[in-house]
Amino acid sequence: MTYIAKPKLHHPSLVKNKAGYTRRDYEGAVSTLCAGCGHDSISAAIIQACFELDIQPHQVAKLSGIGCSSKAPTYFVGASHGFNTVHGRMPSVMTGANLANRDLIYMGVSGDGDSASIGLGQFAHIMRRGVNMTYIVMNNGVYGLTKGQFSATADKGSISKKGVANSDESIDLVSLAILMGASFVGRSFSGDKHQLVPLIKAAMAHGGAAFLDVISPCVAFNNHAGSTKSYEYVREHNEALNRLDFIEGREEITT
Repeated sequence: MTYIAKPKLHHPSLVKNKAGYTRRDYEGAVSTLCAGCGHDSISAAIIQACFELDIQPHQVAKLSGIGCSSKAPTYFVGASHGFNTVHGRMPSVMTGANLANRDLIYMGVSGDGDSASIGLGQFAHIMRRGVNMTYIVMNNGVYGLTKGQFSATADKGSISKKGVANSDESIDLVSLAILMGASFVGRSFSGDKHQLVPLIKAAMAHGGAAFLDVISPCVAFNNHAGSTKSYEYVREHNEALNRLDFIEGREEITT
């Protein structure tokens, strides 16, 4: 990790989008997360998506809870509005902000511990209410800040870094989001920017509750043999994440 500040000057040859901004204009502070953390790749994908969508940085409002993932908003769109809430309560604050100002582009960034454990009820209700936002969960299956305990999204049978097998069933946030009525739901992998960037762009352009569950390996505590959320395991099983299921709308069948 590093604490070196980024230079404020931009090279004059940097390409600008239709809004007049370079990709650098959508960056934030230098990340202090572990080198190789999947969360930084998601931040980079958000930066690229905002650049390609020609978004005005001051039109973005980003909110987070508590955890490694909740530090990520510091690292993208630095000229936007930002608020770091308490553990598991980001959906309530984002709902209130959305009611106060409908003109902003809302992005909630959370982790599997923040949304699938202490914040599970809040997660379900913000999807049920259909708040106009993009909600991204950086899902690594562990509590990184407290040294690698299983989170609620850890797959049953997966092995911890200490060699302990997880005996609990996992919570699938994608299935829950669909059940609660989210109108845009997707899953991706932090190591696949070619899929992740278009998904983030689509979610941000969607008018309604858009949810993305992004598998984001923790290099410190969940990137080993036996983990089902390691870089090696996800890349070996990436066909499941790359498959696109599209259900075409049809007229209601009546008898």
